[in-house]
Amino acid sequence: MKFAVTVDPNINRWDVIRYAEELGYDRAWVPDSQMIWSDTYATLALAAVNTSKIEIGTGVAIPGTRIAPVTAHSIGTINQLAPGRTFLGIGTGHTAMRVMGQDPMPVKEFREYLRVVRALLNGEAVDYTFRQRTTEIKFLHRERYYLNLDNHIPIYVAANGPKACEATGAYGDGWVTVGGESESFKSRLEQIQAGAQAVGRSLDNNFQTSLLTAGCVLRPGEKLTDDRVINEVGSWVTCELHFYYEIWKKAGQPEDLIPAHFAKVWEQYVDRVSNFSLPENARFRQIHDGHCTYMQPEERHFVTPEAIKESCVVGTPEEIIEQLQQMEKNGLKEINLLPDADQATKVYRDFAELIMPAFR
Repeated sequence: MKFAVTVDPNINRWDVIRYAEELGYDRAWVPDSQMIWSDTYATLALAAVNTSKIEIGTGVAIPGTRIAPVTAHSIGTINQLAPGRTFLGIGTGHTAMRVMGQDPMPVKEFREYLRVVRALLNGEAVDYTFRQRTTEIKFLHRERYYLNLDNHIPIYVAANGPKACEATGAYGDGWVTVGGESESFKSRLEQIQAGAQAVGRSLDNNFQTSLLTAGCVLRPGEKLTDDRVINEVGSWVTCELHFYYEIWKKAGQPEDLIPAHFAKVWEQYVDRVSNFSLPENARFRQIHDGHCTYMQPEERHFVTPEAIKESCVVGTPEEIIEQLQQMEKNGLKEINLLPDADQATKVYRDFAELIMPAFR
């Protein structure tokens, strides 16, 4: 089991990645969301030249805001600064697009995007279509090392739906997911394997699987309703609430899309959104206020014990270790922590001191 952190890309606090390295974390993911954080590649560049062991990369890059050659070029440049420890995490773009009131990239386009990026990072020439014109492209000046393609850059794909999982198998070196239910985890891995087989690939034990979540190590006597617990995981729980709301709203408000762990507070949240000050076509700005960075104070009561249990890794050290060991048996190879930004270093330290030694 590897241990990773996802940090909010704050150009003024890039050193939290160095702190994670000092604590012994294996990997640091830096998100890509242009309306809410600093630039992911600028943050990665600072981390690259100030660390020496920790793997660093996008977590995750957004195809809808950068064309494929630019994404390949950007991560290749980071690989020149941190050769052999750079990766590209990439997804269809839930938040980065929705905070502009736009939809994520359709899976068919995403698959083509992955094909082009993978070929370019392999140093190959590849057919690329831009504004209905297709040409063959390839990086020039390789011998001058403006970017580094000599050290392999793995692609870790964030995917949940069947077609996205198949694309992961076709072009990815690993898979990023949320939610740790064993049955859904197993079925998605089967879809990924099928996607690989469809293009003649065979995925070996080097194929990575990573779970993005929040975590909190409980002290003796602590409860899920305690302030410290809510402070550490609240931004993640409410992020999930926002995500489920938008999916539910987009689908026409079907009852079966309301998650059971939010059922008790669902109507309250719907009422909250309906009373936002912005008009409906601009409410995405208020919905995503604080996204994976801090918890909106008015949403604290939505962070219920049921939601924490379902969406986070929380418990005593013994309980968390047992939970992660079971996840490892199910095929998980990495736990990736995304706490509230203001609580991050405390969470990182707790897991480093109380959880990680059991897996070393």
